[in-house]
Amino acid sequence: MISINNLSIYFGGNPLFQDINFSVSRNDRIGLIGRNGSGKTTILKIIAGIIQPETGIISTPKNYKIGFLPQELHIQSRETLYDEIRSSLVEIESIRNEIEDCEIQLSKTKSNEETISLVEKIEHLTYRLDLLGGNKIEAEIEQTLIGLGFKRSEFNNNVNSFSGGWRMRIELAKILLAKPDLIMLDEPTNHLDINSLLWLEKFLKNYYGSLIIVSHDTNFLDNVTNRTIELANKRIYDYKLSYSEFVEYRIKQREQQIAAFNSQQKEIERIEKFIDRFRYKSTLATRVQSKIKMLEKIDRIEIDEMENSSIDLRFPSVEKSSLIVCEATNLSKQYGEKKVLTNLNFEIVRGSRIAFVGNNGEGKSTLCKIFARQLDYSGKLYFGNYLHTQYFSQMIYDELNPNNTILEEVERVAVNKTREEVRTVLGAFLFHGDDVFKKIKVLSGGEKSRVALAKIVVQPCNFLIMDEPTNHLDVISKAVLKDALLNFEGTLIIVSHDRDFLLGLTQETWEIKNHQIIKHLGDFELYLEKIQNNIQLTNVTDNTPIGSNKTLSEPTDYELRKQLKRDIEKHKREITKLEREISELEAKVAELEFNFSKPEFISNKELMLQSEIEYKEYKNKLESLLAKWEIEQIELEDKSNQIET
Repeated sequence: MISINNLSIYFGGNPLFQDINFSVSRNDRIGLIGRNGSGKTTILKIIAGIIQPETGIISTPKNYKIGFLPQELHIQSRETLYDEIRSSLVEIESIRNEIEDCEIQLSKTKSNEETISLVEKIEHLTYRLDLLGGNKIEAEIEQTLIGLGFKRSEFNNNVNSFSGGWRMRIELAKILLAKPDLIMLDEPTNHLDINSLLWLEKFLKNYYGSLIIVSHDTNFLDNVTNRTIELANKRIYDYKLSYSEFVEYRIKQREQQIAAFNSQQKEIERIEKFIDRFRYKSTLATRVQSKIKMLEKIDRIEIDEMENSSIDLRFPSVEKSSLIVCEATNLSKQYGEKKVLTNLNFEIVRGSRIAFVGNNGEGKSTLCKIFARQLDYSGKLYFGNYLHTQYFSQMIYDELNPNNTILEEVERVAVNKTREEVRTVLGAFLFHGDDVFKKIKVLSGGEKSRVALAKIVVQPCNFLIMDEPTNHLDVISKAVLKDALLNFEGTLIIVSHDRDFLLGLTQETWEIKNHQIIKHLGDFELYLEKIQNNIQLTNVTDNTPIGSNKTLSEPTDYELRKQLKRDIEKHKREITKLEREISELEAKVAELEFNFSKPEFISNKELMLQSEIEYKEYKNKLESLLAKWEIEQIELEDKSNQIET
């Protein structure tokens, strides 16, 4: 177990966090969450021994091993990919050498006591070697590299030939294969595509050690973690709950705080009125002094600050584009000898909302840059009329003017917006008060991304291309952006591996694979179900490579009806489940209400108090289930009406 005691860090004399305490036990899978700038990365660096805290102690057992993957890492190596991984596993070689030394000593010793000690040591070392996969390490290296998206043909490529994102995967592979007692990952999903992400989830679920993960990918946290620690208000909130359960609990907790705060304020007001009214009456002087002391002793309830943005962001209105936004004929792109896209033929219709998916390096960003007219290509690509294009690239924050303030940077591109309106947009992206006067050059990567997004939102457009817009964004900023995109009336192309962000946002998914594009009908959730279940689509319409002389077709009536039937069955199953739970809760509520009428029940104060708590919990849960049941019924009726027409 690792123990963190009274940890504090100060910046500019102000505490980032103060006197925080928690421990990490074996098999703890911790999601470390909080707003950008709350100190999550700082805590990981302190635990890893990279920086020292102002106060506090980190206690770890002897020989405790920690593997840490930071957000930014500069790897330089002359080794091949495979050799780089193999040479990093020094513990395996060290254990093998120790076992060999022990066996030599064992062959020479004549002492029973020393023999027993050496045998026990060999057993311990052999167990650790098996745990590290020492006897099958070559197979584990291959499995891990392929799981993280590398091809066997790349195993002999030089490490320096890989891009920064792929080098981060190399470092991740080294950590996973070293199998430390504690793995700490800081935004690991930023550099992973969907398939690699699903593989990593499976690996971490089965990992024998402890995990601390900083991520704004809520699906990833829900699927991997079983405990959540939130950094907020310079302290931590630590509960044995998954991310979604934690958020729900914190909302209820805050509601209880507000109720308790309001009740306390009424009591304080009542006491203050008594003091003010009878302060100068000598006959009540003793009671007044007693009330004053009572007031001083009250432990004032504080309401936890929770950052929520309810601003309804909308892109500025602009004229509609022509019906055909763009049309490609034999579109191809290659870098030197490397082919990326080959003979693509397609068209994008006004109002389309398309998610680009596929392994890294397959050409998603390349196609986005071609749409944004930032790359040349061969073949033909025709753009429609009246297009107002905005492009958010993965490196867009490098285009920000470092000497501008946040407000200046956004104001210079804002169209027909007052300063107050610009500040409202910045507020939605969590830049409040004097924050807007910070220089771009002092901002973190996440803050720069938010500035870049604010610049996109204040400019009119009807063709929006976004390449990994959620990297470095916290949960609140992602929610603000998603709401704005849901309200966007133009044509949307988006590259993202963030499942929660994509759900409900797009209408079709284009998978870029082997220089071609495969169209998957339906939203991203349907595509995700297919790849998770390893379903190979065989329907010509739904899995047709875009290329040669074939173009994308609209969904057939058969496919639409098939999807509607799936949705109807899903709603029916959920309704049946909810009705069963509602029935069980109603029975419990009725039983308690009957008990409340019994004199012998009322006279048992302890039993009565416990029953009242249970009764309130049952009633609240019943209301929640009834609301969900009503929503499911409405959805079922709507889908049923669609299939009938």
